[in-house]
Amino acid sequence: MGDERNAGREAAGREITDGPRPKHAQLRDILRRTAEQELPPGSPIPSERDLAQRYGVSRITVRAAVGQLVSEGLLTRAKGRGTFTARRRMDVQLYLESFTDDMRRRGLVPATGVVSCAQEVPPPAVAGALDLGPREPAFRLVRLRRADGVPLAVERGWYNPRVVPDLDRHDLTTSLYTLIADAYGVQLDHAGQTVWAEAADPATAKLLDVRAGAPLLVFRRVSSAQGRPVEDMTSWYRGDLYQVTMQLDRTDPGSGPHHSATRR
Repeated sequence: MGDERNAGREAAGREITDGPRPKHAQLRDILRRTAEQELPPGSPIPSERDLAQRYGVSRITVRAAVGQLVSEGLLTRAKGRGTFTARRRMDVQLYLESFTDDMRRRGLVPATGVVSCAQEVPPPAVAGALDLGPREPAFRLVRLRRADGVPLAVERGWYNPRVVPDLDRHDLTTSLYTLIADAYGVQLDHAGQTVWAEAADPATAKLLDVRAGAPLLVFRRVSSAQGRPVEDMTSWYRGDLYQVTMQLDRTDPGSGPHHSATRR
């Protein structure tokens, strides 16, 4: 008898009824439960037509419900392919570690594709960061990083040719930090990193398999070894798959809202 009551409540929770609560809100809750409790990340949801027929509502109602869940980040649209449950975001840890090691630590299979690698004259800001002369060339390396086959990040980096000569002759599909340590005896030990948000330009969007204008997390990292600059790299991470978590502690005892009280 209890199982029948539970089944009845579950069925009722999956019906769209006339009443004070808008139908699109009812459908949104049904789809949210389905996405959170039943479907694994990356699963397709039924089409607008199928949802409209299944729940006896208009396609405008379906579009409103799905659109709200897309804006919340629970669903994601892929042009020409449909709507899917969003993959869970990974925390980006703000410490000096290679992408390859980071993905393996998470239990994912990393893969790297080299888009281009050539010697070019870097912009003045990069030349300054790498301590190069005004017209001195550096290695410019562009790579696409994947985990379990999913494109996650585009890296566009500049590398000091005095520290890593003939970089373009090596296999650059593996961990670059491991390569630099093994082939050149250089261990990166310090980095300064800046993070900001940016909309995907068409070229980056194509590489990451997202729409142009999609939100991205951007990291610019200048890495050095024993005080000598080696790398100036900017990485564009998919905003639907990454988030940044930081632990914040008050390090200045003379700051904060209780400063005046503690001085009495």
